[in-house]
Amino acid sequence: MTLINPSMKRMSFSDSRAAARAARHWRGLMLLLFCWAVPAWGATFPLPTDGSTVVGQLRVVTADSRNTLLDIARHYDLGYEEITLANPGVSVWLPGDGTRIVVPTEFILPPRPWVGIVVNIPQRRLYYFPRHKAKEPATVVTFPIGIARPGWPTPLGSTRIIAKFKDPAWIVPKNIQEEHRLQGEANFPDYFPPGPNNPMGMLALETGFSQIFIHGTNRPWGIGMEVSHGCIHLYPENAVDFFSWVPPGTPVKFVNEPVSVGYRAHTLYLGVSAPLGEYPGDNDSLLMRAIDALVGFKVKDAPRIDLDRVRQVVEARRVMPVPVSVGAPSLEHILASTKAEKYDFEPYGIEANDASPPTRAEPAPKRVIP
Repeated sequence: MTLINPSMKRMSFSDSRAAARAARHWRGLMLLLFCWAVPAWGATFPLPTDGSTVVGQLRVVTADSRNTLLDIARHYDLGYEEITLANPGVSVWLPGDGTRIVVPTEFILPPRPWVGIVVNIPQRRLYYFPRHKAKEPATVVTFPIGIARPGWPTPLGSTRIIAKFKDPAWIVPKNIQEEHRLQGEANFPDYFPPGPNNPMGMLALETGFSQIFIHGTNRPWGIGMEVSHGCIHLYPENAVDFFSWVPPGTPVKFVNEPVSVGYRAHTLYLGVSAPLGEYPGDNDSLLMRAIDALVGFKVKDAPRIDLDRVRQVVEARRVMPVPVSVGAPSLEHILASTKAEKYDFEPYGIEANDASPPTRAEPAPKRVIP
């Protein structure tokens, strides 16, 4: 993507620390300015120190008649695929008053080293491991992302954040203009000025890969879908936080890992995403990839693997972590024994359907989840 900053100024880290930090979800207050040593929004967790590689917990909520699955997903920093795959058979737009909704806020961390930014493309999730000060706990913050549509794969490998842009303008590349015109959009613009209707969002971080940015979006309901031309999309409120935290020079790694293996409390966990078909190995047997990953996972006194459960997870494309150790409780048992919380937050509404971050009625507390 060809991007320009109206002021022609590349933002430095010191500049960005003064940038606005938008709170999220509720209405009624102007954008709040904060500068946190540890991230406060996004799903933020202490890094495990006991050998575990799984953070968070599954939750269950009961829907009300006002909210869609996408409202619930955005509230809990989840994307479209995560919330829909966790709730098969539930209507996206009318879940139904009192319906139990699984909220998959449990995540398998990417393999070490836990440094900088790691983007697992088929998992549709970004992990940021901020530097931490002495005597402060190390943390990880994770965001759902929108990924590339077919035919526009994001490059794999390691790079860095090389620049930051606030209120960017976007000069649309010729090949993207042509794609839209072939799809019947004869008047698709060749230039988008800064503002809430810009597909680049209002904040963008440039990586060292040509024309690959991590940025906000003017279509936040596409988070968790294949929507971009190679870039990584964030919810607008998450883009505000991410922009303020991440300095130029931060390492970035893009990986293609549809199979994720984790460990916690003497239990192995497996999460499986559908391969995208854009990368080498995507046509290999997903079951064999899962078995190889589990057998090769290095952990002291590794528990035995329940192969029948592994097959079930692969066939169902369970993105959320599922226990696959012999004798571990099943996912169904875990969910049935999880007490549901009432979800009674206001829906986002049409005004939260562009690149502007939604506001909330009170300051956001630090949300480091144990």
